[in-house]
Amino acid sequence: MIREEVSRLLTIEERHRRLLARLLLALGLSIVVFVGGTVLTWAFESGHKGGDINGFGDAAFFSVVQMLTVSSQIKNPLTWPGRIVDIGLEVWAVFVITVVAGSFATFFNSGDS
Repeated sequence: MIREEVSRLLTIEERHRRLLARLLLALGLSIVVFVGGTVLTWAFESGHKGGDINGFGDAAFFSVVQMLTVSSQIKNPLTWPGRIVDIGLEVWAVFVITVVAGSFATFFNSGDS
């Protein structure tokens, strides 16, 4: 019985491949969104008086924090285009979290059948 369970745990099934593909797709697209958000935030917000984004590194930090926590200690973007980018990063983050959670739920649920 133990041998059978260990064998089952070590077997890579189609559901494993689907989960990995979904996670890699989410990661790849998130990297694209991160790079786009960083470039746009840098272009729109860098150098504005009273803002906390003074260079590309600050824009990258802002983008990654928005995508990981949907919040930041950096002041909100000062320009309208910067605010739209900020909202886009936050919406993406919430979307990806729900997709990844759903992928894991599907993975575990399909293993029970």
